[in-house]
Amino acid sequence: MAFDGIAITNLAAELRMRLTGGRLYKIAQPETDELMLTIKNNKDQYRLVVSANASLPLAYLTEHNKPNPLTAPNFCMLLRKHLNNARITAIVQPSMERIIEFHLEHLNELGDVCQKKLIVEFMGKHSNIIFTDDKDMIIDSIKHVSANISSVREVLPGRPYFVANTMQKENPLTVSTDDFSVFCETVYTKPVKLAKAIYMSYTGISPVMAEEICYRSGIDGGHPANALGDSYKLHLFKTFCYFMEDITEERFAPVIYYKGDDPKEFSALPLTMYEKEDISAVTYDTMSEVLETYYGTKSRISRIRQKSVDLRKIVTTLLEKDRKKFELQEKQLADTEKREKYKQYGELITAYGYGLEDGAKELKALNYYTGEELVIPLDDTLSPIENAKKYFEKYSKLKRTREALLSIVEDTKAEIEHLESISAALDFALAENDLVELKEEMMESGYIRRKGKGKKEKVTSKPFHYVSSDGFHMYVGKNNYQNEYLTFKFATGNDWWFHAKSYPGSHVIVKTEGQELPDATFEQAAALAAYYSKGREMDKVEIDYIEKKHVKKVAGTKPGFVIYHTNYSFAIAPDIRGIELISD
Repeated sequence: MAFDGIAITNLAAELRMRLTGGRLYKIAQPETDELMLTIKNNKDQYRLVVSANASLPLAYLTEHNKPNPLTAPNFCMLLRKHLNNARITAIVQPSMERIIEFHLEHLNELGDVCQKKLIVEFMGKHSNIIFTDDKDMIIDSIKHVSANISSVREVLPGRPYFVANTMQKENPLTVSTDDFSVFCETVYTKPVKLAKAIYMSYTGISPVMAEEICYRSGIDGGHPANALGDSYKLHLFKTFCYFMEDITEERFAPVIYYKGDDPKEFSALPLTMYEKEDISAVTYDTMSEVLETYYGTKSRISRIRQKSVDLRKIVTTLLEKDRKKFELQEKQLADTEKREKYKQYGELITAYGYGLEDGAKELKALNYYTGEELVIPLDDTLSPIENAKKYFEKYSKLKRTREALLSIVEDTKAEIEHLESISAALDFALAENDLVELKEEMMESGYIRRKGKGKKEKVTSKPFHYVSSDGFHMYVGKNNYQNEYLTFKFATGNDWWFHAKSYPGSHVIVKTEGQELPDATFEQAAALAAYYSKGREMDKVEIDYIEKKHVKKVAGTKPGFVIYHTNYSFAIAPDIRGIELISD
């Protein structure tokens, strides 16, 4: 679902109600493209997140704080200089565009009242946060856009600010009968789908909302726009007006639609087209709650993936290199299978070669190992004894090669498994602290050079902590260090240990406290082990589980690598919905 103009209208109304008249108490910039504004108003305090992230531009009120860099970025420092204790006089959304303007009043160094604007544009890769003066001249922006980047509009200090209407769209809130007639005359003559004609002609309307307008009018959104009769056009216009009336009267009903437990869409108004489908709706009091719920996890994962790009690239490169090396080593190992044949050739030549004539090119002999007749190639320039010696030497060489390769192949295989476990852990990382611990593991393993004086970075990442429906505490390692800690330092002998059988993934420990585990807890712990593994996209994953006292560590192996015997196993879906996650 797009963060469209209708959702922004709902959000702007919420912000006006709560923030107008309030003062900016704190200004922070936790990300390069994101601000967190703390606002005090009528003895209440609000935190407003404003993001110009290219993939997830957002704004919402939240109760959660974010860590900030030790040194504030230049844009943040500029805002603090001008806007600390500034009062919010108005919050405006122009022409139902994907824009929110914060009108601000503050005192300058001389004590004079000044007017400024903080403008947030939610426009995909063109999203921005722009600071302007009372004459709409740009003071600065969180992203600079030069003429080399955009030929339509420069966003640089000293340039005039304006909204570029490159699509020539109209404001749907001010549309009249005559305007809609013009729309009919121009758009309905083109071979375009009706829903597309609507969202391409009016600002703030996403494809989903255009489909909803068509659905409410009883007209298929895929119907050709130029094939509508006059009565249908009139009916569509009336439905369009009723829909816009809900927006102007602020009759919003923020909602998220779920297919199963997966969020499918969110909306500021009910989407009646989903009522007959197998989709459930969860309503919220505010659009901020909807946005934080719908996009919160998505945004966090998106940022962590961006920050883990370098680590992923290193792991992927090393894995490709090691897999090619492993393939070559296995081929070389397969070639050593000929060694026993050469040994038999040498023994048979020694046993039967006394009757050979000089210059013989082959020996036909009965193989007393299998009872079959063999034809053994000979070097006609060598004597039988010399031919036997040559085969024995080949056997000895291949035997030595095999013994060396077995160790090398095992080392390569172990390194591949280790890198795959790091790759899996990168998928589970939800915070920067998780990446710090993974980077530390990669440095200790020699995959990354340690910079500076070689000091370890402080790690505050903790395992996931869940509680089963029966009240048993379950812990999930996010990486190999945490797996090692959970299994060999945290767990006691009678605690239960779970791990995906055929995939790299997390160790799951269930604390028994001396009690027997119910079946439901076994299933939920196994589901966690399946979900936090490379097999999480499979329908079912086979899980090994065993009491912790039977899990052993082999000296010299990588962290988190264990051996065990006489375990139990069963297959389960990697579905952890309904399992309570504890925020430690």
